[in-house]
Amino acid sequence: MAIKRSIKQYTIMFITIILLATAWTGSPSQAAVPKLENIRVALFMQLPGKYDVTTAAATFSSAGGMSIGERRPDGVHPWFNVEGGAAARFALDSFKVKVYESSTFASALAVQKRLQALKGSAFLTSLSKNGAIVYQVIEGTYKTAAEAAAAQTKWTGDSELTKLVGGFKSVLQGPLHLESAALPNKAEAIAAASSFGAVGLDAFVAIRSTQSGTANYSVMVGAAVTEAELQIVRAAAAKAAGGSALMDSDSSQAYLLLRNDHTVSAKAESSSELYMFAGSGAEISVSPISAEPIKLTERSNRSYRGIFELSVLNGKMAVINELPFEQYLYSVVGVEMYPSWPAEALKAQAVAARSYALNKGFGFQIAHVVDTTLSQAYYGVGSERESTIAAVEATAGEVAMYNGKVIEALFAASSGGMTADAKEIWGNAVPYLQVVKSPDTSSEVGLHSWYRVVLPSGAIGYVRDDLLDETGQTTAAGSSIMQVNTNGTKVRKHPQIQDTIPVVAQADSGTQVVVLEKRVESGSMSWVRGPYTPQEMLTVINSKVKTKMSGPLRTLEISKSGASGRATEILANGEKLSVSYPDMFRSTLGVQSSLPSTLFQIEETAKVAMLGAGSATRAKPADSAPVYMIGAGGKVAEVNQDNLFILDGGKQLRAATKEPSFRFIGTGNGHGVGLSQYGALSLAQQGYDYQYILKYYYKDVTIAKE
Repeated sequence: MAIKRSIKQYTIMFITIILLATAWTGSPSQAAVPKLENIRVALFMQLPGKYDVTTAAATFSSAGGMSIGERRPDGVHPWFNVEGGAAARFALDSFKVKVYESSTFASALAVQKRLQALKGSAFLTSLSKNGAIVYQVIEGTYKTAAEAAAAQTKWTGDSELTKLVGGFKSVLQGPLHLESAALPNKAEAIAAASSFGAVGLDAFVAIRSTQSGTANYSVMVGAAVTEAELQIVRAAAAKAAGGSALMDSDSSQAYLLLRNDHTVSAKAESSSELYMFAGSGAEISVSPISAEPIKLTERSNRSYRGIFELSVLNGKMAVINELPFEQYLYSVVGVEMYPSWPAEALKAQAVAARSYALNKGFGFQIAHVVDTTLSQAYYGVGSERESTIAAVEATAGEVAMYNGKVIEALFAASSGGMTADAKEIWGNAVPYLQVVKSPDTSSEVGLHSWYRVVLPSGAIGYVRDDLLDETGQTTAAGSSIMQVNTNGTKVRKHPQIQDTIPVVAQADSGTQVVVLEKRVESGSMSWVRGPYTPQEMLTVINSKVKTKMSGPLRTLEISKSGASGRATEILANGEKLSVSYPDMFRSTLGVQSSLPSTLFQIEETAKVAMLGAGSATRAKPADSAPVYMIGAGGKVAEVNQDNLFILDGGKQLRAATKEPSFRFIGTGNGHGVGLSQYGALSLAQQGYDYQYILKYYYKDVTIAKE
């Protein structure tokens, strides 16, 4: 009977599972889903208040070759091709500083390297001048002459650079040129440039579009800052053949100005062409000739599908990658989620990423999104995998919608066990972004445990569990004593191995330590930061808040929390920290880097409640009045050491301090709103499909398809 009853129970359970599964699966609903054929991703751009990642130069290459041209409303007009494997390097033709000029390559190279050491944007170029090859070091691509002049002053003030340039006086260069009439081909343009160089002028081959859109060669002479300087160039140019026919260059039309560039090779005998572009509304196109992707050196040597567009935005070069929308998602899913994760988790990420991008529209003036986590991370073809491509294709066109609109499908690495309500992060409620429990402990699978210990020297830090052995001994207070088993064991400030995490001390094999606590390694779920001194905290707080604090910092406490337990208001010395929205507490309180999340507790290490002889409690005084405590052996002593080890009401040994310091103990990684990626992993491992996962994290949404 027991066996029959068990079979019956399993049958009912199986039917229930089937019903639950069918309730969450099926074809996506049909709705008015917006369609996007191609997406524009900004890799470099200066857009005040939104995005500021810039580069002085952009270097492209492709194994299959590239086509360089001008993008116009009627399409791309090709100018010339770059052979497979060769590089095409671009920069703005704007204001700059000619820091040095010499006929000796080695001396010019030394100047360029010094500028690079000073974080300058230095180009090492060459041209024919006065019958010889001279090498020029130019620095910067500045929006205005004033900005270039400020840089000139800065470089002049460097003593080592002054020695290297000797008696050469740096000069400002600008985007004003004289220009010849159109020439039949590039070879004749090179010859014409040499004739102007023979009379001591800087002259360069230039490329423009003809009326039909093909390449047109000419020569541009001089690089003047003002019209007065340009007239001086005109007088000097009159001495050269064809000089009298030069006209003011038309800056309203796009052009490329060619310089011989040695910056990348750093060799006199090796140069490539540096294409300096300008022109009102100029849009330079870099397209692949074959199916091979294009590599961009300045973006970590990543390679990308689609084409590139270069333009001028707010005086800086903007670099946009345009590619088919669905192919963009191949990479996003591969960056934002581990490609080895279950297919259903990857599908959920694909739908979320697609929804997020469509929700944002054309959010960056000349681009839909950027390639960082300010939008969603996008690293090109190097992040694509078969699994991420399959996830995108299996959900092609599918998005999450609420009330007929594509949602802002926010996601974070880990919600720390509980997702955040949008209101407790940014101050505004969103109906589909509410609090739900999240199974995020999957991020801790395989992680080591760490012990927080006290060394014989009194130093406190964390040691990984495999570097300690049990001794079977305890202190008089009952705390475990363990023993280090490896020479040179590093005792770290946080329970994690990273180069940026300070090492508190080192201990050799046999060193006995007292255990204060045991916790899992800091990661996406659980983490520890600190302790930090009052001055460290005050410095970082005042660098971020609107209303500055006067020191010293004595107390720091959470005064209000949101629905998920995340901090929404923090008091410092009893006063509210002035931030624009609660999620800013992550950066406002992060000493070396932002705190992983706002789901944390603050331990004020000097805050101690004492039980007096008459059973009355009081806080440990902050002044210099002496305090006496009873040790584990019953001995009474004055508290005068920096570190205090206190047995609390729960019989746990706590590390306190005589002077204030602050520790942050938290869970989660990211803002915590919307889909938790580690939560999606756990749900997928439990057998739930991507639609269930999405509807679990985004309340009352529907999954729709084009």
